[in-house]
Amino acid sequence: MTISSGNIAAVDDTYMDGVRVSYDTVAADYAKLVVSGGPSEVPLLTYFGSLVGAGGEVLDVGCGPGRVTALLRSLGLSAFGIDLSPGMVEVARRDFPGVRFEVGSMTALDLPDDKLGGIVSWWSTVHLPADELATAFAEFHRVLRPGGQLLVGFHVGTGSTHKTSGYGGHPMSLDVYRRTPDELSAVGTAAGFTVHSSFVTALDSERQGACLFFAKPDNSVAES
Repeated sequence: MTISSGNIAAVDDTYMDGVRVSYDTVAADYAKLVVSGGPSEVPLLTYFGSLVGAGGEVLDVGCGPGRVTALLRSLGLSAFGIDLSPGMVEVARRDFPGVRFEVGSMTALDLPDDKLGGIVSWWSTVHLPADELATAFAEFHRVLRPGGQLLVGFHVGTGSTHKTSGYGGHPMSLDVYRRTPDELSAVGTAAGFTVHSSFVTALDSERQGACLFFAKPDNSVAES
């Protein structure tokens, strides 16, 4: 895997096309190589499931080959997935034929307002620059019902790198953003969420990750 450091220039109209093509290219090998999210994955998703309960459908946004979507369903949640990459969606549909997967963008969700009980973004916002990240959080807030839960996993740090290959040496061209918990919390708060829990998922400074749990306030509960 080759990663070159540097300041990331302003994103042009073709950037997300590059992300899409990159993941189309690696989709088959990604599914073979990324078979676990580490020892904290199941406990964190289980906790998320307990927060959502019977509160409605759950969207796995940026679902990749569908592994996390299927795990959410195994926890009793009515989960479905979307991904920007048609190649990833094809793999997900092949490997989990009983699960709903669609091609879609987290910055323009094809869902009505107040529809979902929960959203999981499992390291899927890491390719979004700041303006697109804010747009995604606004969309998450729009489609969640009041009281809905949002779980975001992300790389911890500052700055960004440009990834040129990965997952078996395939060529890729996309940016990887690291953010601090305070930075991501501020983005969520600006979108209208409250932050109620945070967890560090890795202590290795080279691969440090974290998860933040957000909720869309339910004003009807506050007023009752």
